[in-house]
Amino acid sequence: MYTWPQRQMKMIFILVIMTTIQPMTLSPEEKIRQLEKKVNELVEESCIANSCGDLKLALEKAKDAGRKERILVRQREQVTTPENINLDLTYSVLFNLASQYSANEMYAEALNTYQVIVKNKMFSNAGRLKVNMGNIYLKQRNYSKAIKFYRMALDQIPSVHKEMRIKIMQNIGVTFIKTGQYSDAINSFEHIMSLAPNLKAGFNLILSYFAVGDRDKMKKAFQKLIAVPLEIDEDDKYISPSDDPHTNLVIEAIKNDHLRQMERERKAMAEKYIMTAAKLIAPVIETSFAVGYDWCVEVVKASQYVELANDLEINKAITYLRQKDFNQAVETLKMFEKKDSRVKSAAATNLSFLYYLENEFAQASSYADLAVNSDRYNPSALTNKGNTVFANGDYEKAAEFYKEALRNDSSCTEALYNIGLTYKRLNRLDEALDCFLKLHAILRNSAQVLYQIANVYELMEDPNQAIEWLMQLISVVPTDSRALSKLGELYDSEGDKSQAFQYYYESYRYFPSNIEVIEWLGAYYIDTQFCEKAIQYFERASLIQPTQVKWQLMVASCFRRSGNYQKALDTYKDIHRKFPENVECLRFLVRLCTDIGLKEVQEYATKLKRLEKMKEIREQRVRSGRDGSGGSRSRREGSAGSDSGQNCSASSKGERLSVKLRALPGTNEPYESSSNKEIDASYVDPLGPQIERPKTAAKKRIDEDDFADEELGDDLLPE
Repeated sequence: MYTWPQRQMKMIFILVIMTTIQPMTLSPEEKIRQLEKKVNELVEESCIANSCGDLKLALEKAKDAGRKERILVRQREQVTTPENINLDLTYSVLFNLASQYSANEMYAEALNTYQVIVKNKMFSNAGRLKVNMGNIYLKQRNYSKAIKFYRMALDQIPSVHKEMRIKIMQNIGVTFIKTGQYSDAINSFEHIMSLAPNLKAGFNLILSYFAVGDRDKMKKAFQKLIAVPLEIDEDDKYISPSDDPHTNLVIEAIKNDHLRQMERERKAMAEKYIMTAAKLIAPVIETSFAVGYDWCVEVVKASQYVELANDLEINKAITYLRQKDFNQAVETLKMFEKKDSRVKSAAATNLSFLYYLENEFAQASSYADLAVNSDRYNPSALTNKGNTVFANGDYEKAAEFYKEALRNDSSCTEALYNIGLTYKRLNRLDEALDCFLKLHAILRNSAQVLYQIANVYELMEDPNQAIEWLMQLISVVPTDSRALSKLGELYDSEGDKSQAFQYYYESYRYFPSNIEVIEWLGAYYIDTQFCEKAIQYFERASLIQPTQVKWQLMVASCFRRSGNYQKALDTYKDIHRKFPENVECLRFLVRLCTDIGLKEVQEYATKLKRLEKMKEIREQRVRSGRDGSGGSRSRREGSAGSDSGQNCSASSKGERLSVKLRALPGTNEPYESSSNKEIDASYVDPLGPQIERPKTAAKKRIDEDDFADEELGDDLLPE
């Protein structure tokens, strides 16, 4: 228990503490410093968001920083003189805001913000930002203003800043190319190549000379491009000179560091520019492209890019291929058989591709073996080898080669497509479907892949899925007549005649020469009792196949069914003149002439009797010649009964349609038949006559698949 003096002392102590602890008030300078810190933080956060790809957040932070910076300026004006305002902070806030507007493609706002900076005389070196304004005008395709601002920026940059001036001049040259002012572009790039030659300027100079057609200057510019120094270390630097473990560890550490990766990228870019320039100018700098390629090869051999000479030679062979000069292409590629393994493998791959396309599978297999032996990790060579095995019918072994190609390069779409076709041949439909679905994830809009998926679902007896994928196919290629006819076939097999008619009619509209589609449409109209509409389809079929009597008989039958007997009689007479030995035509003529009461009936009846007797004699001879062989199979040449039943149906890869069509009338019923026969409309592969054939691939360059962009069909993909 406290005594009174103790309690009194305690209360005095509390009062002293309460009077000394008062709320701390910040001075104006301290508030300004904290606000400055907040503005800087917002600018940093905006830049970080931009680097992370969140452009919207970056713009919001930049705007927030701008608002707070304006508050900061007003507070400073109240406390201190205007001379003490932090101009660097204002500049950074405005510059960041303009950059974020530009990144978000808000070009008008970005230009306005840049104008605020440029017009403020207090910002030193602000004129350089006119380069950024020129870049925005270039994106907007306002080339005249872009050039104007580039030149204004160039005037405000001192001559000591050579690198910056070169970059601006490069932008000016590129803009001149876009406007078609090639002479002005040439002046800019020539100036750059004389002061500080670089790969981009050299390549653009070649493009400009190519545009104006100056052969001699193209050659000189190519030599200048070749001579541009790469400024990278030689590969010998990364080879250990001794067995010192410490040195070896250091070399291993720097072999794949960021600097080495940058050097590789620069070298790859240089090779790309040189190869592209050589392919561009070779056909035009000499009398023929072959001489032009030879000149480029000689120049490259005398430079630091000597290994590109082989690539150029292979491109020369590819050019021969494009010109359909296969013999020269083969001769050029055969020159590489004694080169090092990498080049030999590329040349042998292309030779295998060529021989495979010409169906010389033995030669294709031989060169595929050479390519695989030279470079076992070449997916193109393995794919082509698989194709040759596939052509010989050994599907299991072909699948192994395709799998090995995929193990070496998982992005080899040719191998993935071909293994799907192989599984389809082996009736391993689930695995085939898996391959094509994987390929669809890579090639989203490939019509051939979509067709294969639909076809596999059809083979799996899942018509609904097949229809769904075919619908995707026609969304990619809406004018593919055979895909449309396949949809019609599937809908017809499901019993949906109206949808089937819609797609068959669309197929006919895009390709009105498909006999199967014409036959189905004619049969549909007869089945629905619109014989007049069926006539136009059978007339078109008779134009396409004028030697097939069945189409003309169907036209006459449609006239007869629609009640136009005179037109039917004229048509039958015309058929009789063209095909005087057609028994069915004579039968109809006898019936029609009898009913109409024409005098020609006796003439036609005599001819019919003679033909039937001759037919009977032939059948007796056939039976006697095949006595004991299991019966005769007589054929009535050109007869409508035979044609409308057997010969009318075309061979098909899909299911037959079930559209019923009444047969031609028999002897007891001159105008209607008591029996029904099918007209079979069949489907032909919409992606080419050769189905299930391996696709090949060639290589223009040693590590580049040149025929990978070949259409995916029901052929295997050669590499």
